[in-house]
Amino acid sequence: MATTSNDDQIEYWNGEAGVMWAKRQDRMDALLAPISEATLRACAVKRSDTALDVGCGCGDTTFRLAELGATATGVDISKPMLARARERAAANGLNATFMLGDAAETRFETAYDLLFSRFGVMFFADPTAAFTHLHTALRRGGKLCFVCWQPPQRNPWISAPFAVAQPMLPPQPVLEPRAPGPFAFAEPDYVREILQGAGFGSITIDELSTALVLGDTVDSALEMVCDVGPLSRSLTGVDPSTRSRIVAAVREPLQANLTKAGVALGAACWIVRAVA
Repeated sequence: MATTSNDDQIEYWNGEAGVMWAKRQDRMDALLAPISEATLRACAVKRSDTALDVGCGCGDTTFRLAELGATATGVDISKPMLARARERAAANGLNATFMLGDAAETRFETAYDLLFSRFGVMFFADPTAAFTHLHTALRRGGKLCFVCWQPPQRNPWISAPFAVAQPMLPPQPVLEPRAPGPFAFAEPDYVREILQGAGFGSITIDELSTALVLGDTVDSALEMVCDVGPLSRSLTGVDPSTRSRIVAAVREPLQANLTKAGVALGAACWIVRAVA
C-alpha cells in the first residue's frame, strides 16, 4: 500500500515515534481534546454518515465519530498506533474498524459521506495527488473536514520549548515551509489551492485558537514535550549531557505557564471544510 515518496513518514511512524504515541495514547487524547471536539462539531456528523478517519492514530477520533452515530473506519500507516486502536476497541466494545495503509494510495470504495482528519493530512509527499485520490472515496456531495496547525509562531505550546532548546540542539535541517510535516498546511491559500486542484469545492477555512494543557504538573508537561511533542524528533540522537541541559532549559517556560489547570500554552489551528 505504501508509496515510495511517503516512505520517510511510514518509517518514522512505525518506529519509536509510533510506539511512544501508543504508550501515551490517553495523555495525547486528553491534550488534543479541545481541538478534537471543536473539529467534530464543525463537521456536523450525521447518524447515517459513513466516515473515514484519515491518519486515525490510536483511534480517538474514530471512536468519537462512531459515538456520534457514524459508521466509522480509521486508516493509518502506523502499526503500533493501529494495534493500540484495535486493543481499545476490543477491550471497550467500541464500534469502529481500522485498516493499515497509506491513505494517499489505499484503494477505497466510493462509499463515504465524510472524510475526517485530526492532524493526519499534512504529511503527504504530493498533497494534491493525495487529495485527488481521497476525493474518489467520497460520494457526490460528500464532506471533507480536517484540522491542521497554523504556523509555529502562533503555537506557543510548540514554539516556546523550541526557542529555549534551539541554541543547544545540533544543526537542524532547514525545511521548506510547505514540506511534509506538522506545519505544511499553515498557509490557508496553499490549502485552498490543493483542495481546488483535487476537485473539491465550497471550501471554508476557519480559525481555531485554544489552550492545551500539557500536563497537570511541570514534570508531566516536560515529559510530554520531550518524549512525544515535536521537540522529541529533534532530541533523537542527542547525547545524554546535552539532553539534560535542554530538558532543564525547557522546564523554565513550562514553569512560567503553570496554572491551576496545569501547564497551559496557546495553540492555533485551521478547521478546513470542503465538498466533493
